[in-house]
Amino acid sequence: MPYSAKNHGSRHVRAFEHVDATSAEEAVELLGADPLARAIAGGTDLIPEMRLGIREPDRLINLKSIKGLDGVTAEDGCVRIGALARLAEVAQHPLVANDLSILVEAIDLAASPQIRNAATLGGSLCQESRCWYFRGPFHCWLKGGTCCDAEHGDNRYQAILGGGPCFTVQPSDPATALVALGAWATIVGPRGERSVPLEEFFTRPHDDHRALTCLGQDEVVSHVDIPPLAAGARNVFLKAMERAEFGFALASVACIVTVEHDRVKTARIVLGGVAPVPWRATAAERLLIGSRPDRPVIQRAGAAATEGARPLSTNGYKVALAQGLVRRAIETVMT
Repeated sequence: MPYSAKNHGSRHVRAFEHVDATSAEEAVELLGADPLARAIAGGTDLIPEMRLGIREPDRLINLKSIKGLDGVTAEDGCVRIGALARLAEVAQHPLVANDLSILVEAIDLAASPQIRNAATLGGSLCQESRCWYFRGPFHCWLKGGTCCDAEHGDNRYQAILGGGPCFTVQPSDPATALVALGAWATIVGPRGERSVPLEEFFTRPHDDHRALTCLGQDEVVSHVDIPPLAAGARNVFLKAMERAEFGFALASVACIVTVEHDRVKTARIVLGGVAPVPWRATAAERLLIGSRPDRPVIQRAGAAATEGARPLSTNGYKVALAQGLVRRAIETVMT
């Protein structure tokens, strides 16, 4: 289970200044002027972090006061979702609900209705690790320590792919679906705007950047663009949780395929809950493309999805779990 104040006791939140930004550029300027400043939108991640003492900002830069970053629009054939759009509003918008069921499924499984009505898309993509060592009273590697406490500790929920030196997993379900969709994020920083594929937006933490995204201290996400799905694309999002609903993923999969003459023409398979980033299962994709996915092919694709997995002492179950989800996803889109 994720670390919570209920488990270990919450701390008093230090005093802070609250500033309403009127534009993304102003937010960037305010963030750049104060290394202890933090941007806040829905607050569903940052406020709990502050209560636990993980973050102690002296200034909160309110992004919700910025106009024009909360819409869902059609732009040059893409669906553009503002970073401040609430998850519930995104899932219900016709441009998403009618054509991007994989994102709707990911959002619906991401959190309770109360959280979805408060949390923003940008906040979901930028949320911090849910590892209980990161959330707890430990000086873990991700918080500047010398080692990952989970590597040799309680690691039942940790990464089996792409881990080390940190073995946390990416907590965002919408992130997994959006990487499968080939989405791009537009980031506003002190040097203007830059656009990056979401597949590159998420980063495996390393010594020079102990974070789950490529964002700098003085950068904010403006919006996400989702290119149109290919004609006839079939897609599904599946998720395994410890509890019946509204839990973080033990493993998940976003799968999109196109089929031509009974053969798979294109395939994108992305795993969630098993790596520090949404994990492209490229070996499984290569195996599927050009094939008629009968049972043996589907079995091999499932096994290929976790190629290179290195389970820790108590999370080996995730290998079989992820493989099973991939098999079920392929069977679902092919029927």
